[in-house]
Amino acid sequence: MQIVLVGYMGSGKSTVGRELAKRLKINFLDLDSYIEKKYEMSISDLFSIKGEIFFRKAEILCLNEIFATNDDFVLSTGGGTPCYGDNINVMTNNTSNVFYLSVPIPELIKRLVKEKANRPLIANIPENELPEFIGAHLFERSYFYTKAHHTILVQQKKAAEVVNDIVEKLV
Repeated sequence: MQIVLVGYMGSGKSTVGRELAKRLKINFLDLDSYIEKKYEMSISDLFSIKGEIFFRKAEILCLNEIFATNDDFVLSTGGGTPCYGDNINVMTNNTSNVFYLSVPIPELIKRLVKEKANRPLIANIPENELPEFIGAHLFERSYFYTKAHHTILVQQKKAAEVVNDIVEKLV
C-alpha cells in the first residue's frame, strides 16, 4: 500500500505520516530527507548552492524513484512538491491514497510562528504579514492540493485523530 500526504508547511505531514506508518506497520518516507540523503546536502543548501530549479528536478526524480522502488510506504512530501512538474499526477496515478491535510490559515500561523526560523520560506517575513503571505500561497497551491483523492480537515486535531480519519478512507 502506498500512501502520500500533501499539504502546506506546518500541516503535520511528517508527524501524521510517522504515526500512520507505525500504525500500518509500513515504512515512513519523508521526501525532503530522501533528497538530502541522495544528494548529501540539506534542502536549504541545495536551494542556495544549486538553486531552486535543480532542487525541483531532484524532487521529481526522487518522487518517481520512490514509487518505482518501494511497495508499501507512507510518503510525506514537501509543501510545494505537488505544484511542480507533473508531481501531483505522478502521485495520483501511482496510488489511490493521496491525502491533502487541510489546515485553516489561523491554525497554520499558530504552528508556523513557533518554528519560523527553521522555515526558509517564511523566516524573513514579519509575523504580522504571515496571514496574507500564507493565504496567497495557499490560494496558489490549492489547485494542486485539491487534486488529492481525499481531503482531511485537520483543524486542531491531534495526530492520532488525523491518522484515524486517514485509515477510514484508505482504498
